[in-house]
Amino acid sequence: MFGITVGDDGEIHLSGRFDASRVEQAEAVFNRVTATCRVDFSDLQYISSAGLGVLLKTQKRLSASGKSLILIHMNKLVRDVFHIARFDLVFQIDDGQNPPLKMS
Repeated sequence: MFGITVGDDGEIHLSGRFDASRVEQAEAVFNRVTATCRVDFSDLQYISSAGLGVLLKTQKRLSASGKSLILIHMNKLVRDVFHIARFDLVFQIDDGQNPPLKMS
């Protein structure tokens, strides 16, 4: 099961398992992102390389205009996947020790 919702503040919330079968559903949401955006991983249990690809594609598109995705509330398993893939060097990952981003 996979869920993706967008809050009133524009924050994207992921839940469940983000794998190849959910790429189209996720792209429908991420393709509409045009500004710096937080992505909440608090309820995401698994992400595959296909899920990573959706995020990377969005990050590249946003970074061309000085914007980015900010990934928050990752569990250890998902954080380890980002570290092994070296995506922790590509994305800003807020581990809760940084002050909250002011969205404008």
